[in-house]
Amino acid sequence: MNAFKHLISVFLIAALLFSGCASRLISNEPAPAAYPAAFGVEDEPVVSPAPPPAQENVPAEEPSPVPGPDFDAISKLDDRAHGWGHGGPVDARNRSHGALLFQERYARFDAHFIKPDSDVIYLTFDQGYELGYTSIILDTLKEKNVPGAFFLTMHFVRSHPDLVQRMIDEGHVLANHSTAHKNFPSMSLTGAADDVMQLHNYVRDNFGYEMHLFRFPEGSFNEQTLALLQSLGYKSVFWSFAYRDWEVDNQPLTIEALDRIISSAHPGAIYLLHSVSRTNSEVLGEAIDLLRAKGFEFARLTL
Repeated sequence: MNAFKHLISVFLIAALLFSGCASRLISNEPAPAAYPAAFGVEDEPVVSPAPPPAQENVPAEEPSPVPGPDFDAISKLDDRAHGWGHGGPVDARNRSHGALLFQERYARFDAHFIKPDSDVIYLTFDQGYELGYTSIILDTLKEKNVPGAFFLTMHFVRSHPDLVQRMIDEGHVLANHSTAHKNFPSMSLTGAADDVMQLHNYVRDNFGYEMHLFRFPEGSFNEQTLALLQSLGYKSVFWSFAYRDWEVDNQPLTIEALDRIISSAHPGAIYLLHSVSRTNSEVLGEAIDLLRAKGFEFARLTL
């Protein structure tokens, strides 16, 4: 009897196993996934993309170094300071003897006190700060189709970027009048170079404009500072006409200013005018007309 029960049990187990396999084949159930690696079956290895070909380690081409100032050589030049004011006697062409003398003496340093003999006048404006007259001056220059050269300080550039951009947009020359408007012969050579280049770099970086003309504050210079500016890629611009227009509380009468501007006209004149002058803003248009009537023309100051 026990043997019979055992036989029935074996038969039932076999039937159940056969039934499970058959039902799996009929239902098309997918085969079980492979066992994880923890159970002794390794996963398919992950293949990383092939690395790019090795690049040759070729150093980037270095730009040619730009020579800086030779401070040792410059320091051996004459350090005696000179102030500049173009007054004194004039020649038969109404040109200042002082301007002609200094032009000959310092031309080797790319210094310009007066331009060559021609019926051309160059208008330049010093921009130390703003009193509201620069836009009027720019309006007049645009109306008369006359280019100007604007000598800027850092204070003006930072305070009035809109006017600086307008000067660029309307075709005028931007020029360097120093960062801090200090007396250059009293400064160290390295300090003077730093002063010039601070403003140079600021205008280049913020306006995309490279300046190449420099005017010394107060017109004070010596051979060392002239050579320093030349080594920095600058030409030094002085003037052959100026008048007392910078005293904002003591402005000349318009009739006096016009007479002075017209009667002093001469070939190759470099006019220095200050944009803080109310009188200049009032007489500029008429002065341009009268100078043209005398046979002069105006040109962009490019040296």
